[in-house]
Parts: sequence; C-alpha cells; structure tokens
Amino acid sequence: MSVHEGPAQDPENRMDIRSHDQKTIVLSVSGEVDIVRSPDLQTSLQDAIGKVPGKGSVIVDLSGVSYMDSSGVATLVRGLQLSRKKDVGLVLCSLQDRVRSIFEIARLDTVFPIAETFDEAVEAAASV
Repeated sequence: MSVHEGPAQDPENRMDIRSHDQKTIVLSVSGEVDIVRSPDLQTSLQDAIGKVPGKGSVIVDLSGVSYMDSSGVATLVRGLQLSRKKDVGLVLCSLQDRVRSIFEIARLDTVFPIAETFDEAVEAAASV
C-alpha cells in the first residue's frame, strides 16, 4: 500500500492508505486539511478509489482531522463523484465536532454516508 504524508517537518499531517479487508480500503487523514493539503488529499483519494476491487468501498477516517476548510470539503465532494463514477462506495467516519459542523452547515451530511465510529463505517461500507 502507498503512504502519502504531509511535509516531513510535520508528522501530525499524514494520509495513510491501507487495506481493511478484501473489499475495503481505508484512507486515514490527520492534521489540518486546507488549501495547501487538499491536493494531497485528492491524490490519496484517487489512489484509494483506484485500489478498491469491484463493488468495494473506501472509508475515509477523519478522526485525526482537527480542521478542514472549504477546499478540503470540495476535495471530498470530488472524491464522492469519482467513487460513484467507478461504482465504489465512499464512507466518512469519526469526524471531530468542528469538522462535522461544516458538513452539517453545508447540508453535506445528507449527501455523504457519515459514520460515528470506524466500526459503524465498516458496516456502512459493506452495505454501500
């Protein structure tokens, strides 16, 4: 599996891709997702979606994301569009309150499957 990291001087900003099971890829993101890091998130999302076997899913674990601006949200929307085009499920999980509120204000919580916990995301991914 590939690993994408933020700047070497900041180990808190990471994006890691790993297999969870035969049909599920997990993209774990930590740090802040802003205009500077959104291109890394886009690359990681494309990589994760590309690694999913047919009818599989990507879980985007955002438990380590303390801040996300509109460019990060837009990147996730593009990822959702790409996943739908490739018939791959995309589930977000473990959003911190600050990040969750952005999705709620924009009403994107009605567009994205969002799970409270990783375990719930695995269940949701299996049914997407």
